Amino acid sequence: MTPITIATANPGKIAELRPIFAELGIEVVGLADHDTPTAEPGETGDTFLANATIKAISYASQTGTPCLADDSGLEVNRLGGAPGVISSHYCTNGRGDPRPRAERDASNNARLLRELADVPAEQRMARFVCVMVLANPSGEVLATSQGTFEGRIGTEARGENGFGYDPLFLVAPDFTRTSAQMAPAEKNAVSHRARAAREIAQDIAGLV
Repeated sequence: MTPITIATANPGKIAELRPIFAELGIEVVGLADHDTPTAEPGETGDTFLANATIKAISYASQTGTPCLADDSGLEVNRLGGAPGVISSHYCTNGRGDPRPRAERDASNNARLLRELADVPAEQRMARFVCVMVLANPSGEVLATSQGTFEGRIGTEARGENGFGYDPLFLVAPDFTRTSAQMAPAEKNAVSHRARAAREIAQDIAGLV
């Protein structure tokens, strides 16, 4: 089977996903492994599935290979599913933000804490969601998957690992640790991205 391109230039994400697909004999490469530069498509969808589909089709067309893209974010029950698809730019209501990732993450977390300031613990349930889409260069969607990582939002940041909302995300079922307090390998084994990857890897194996 032609190697599948993972729609990222992040070597950490490639390293996280490669072993999952290798178990099924599926080779994956990143965008940086292609000689031809790629242009990032606009994520104009209003769902994780829509944005993942946009990216998968665009990068598959640009690279000429089957392409796997994901879109992910945080959903908080009390906020009607927000931040959702604007999770990474929640502090600006989804508008672009030129600040470094760490500064933007801090602002996103601050807004989330403000909005949940008077909400009791049992009503702060939330989940990380990851949707993955595989498309071929002709624009056909071949497979989709979704993974979730359940928890609730704490009242203060704890832990040094991870990024984004990890320091606020108390992991179910005991809610004693945030995902930022988990060792990276431990988190990667149970995360929303790992669960979505395992599901779609099985589907891809069935296409071979």
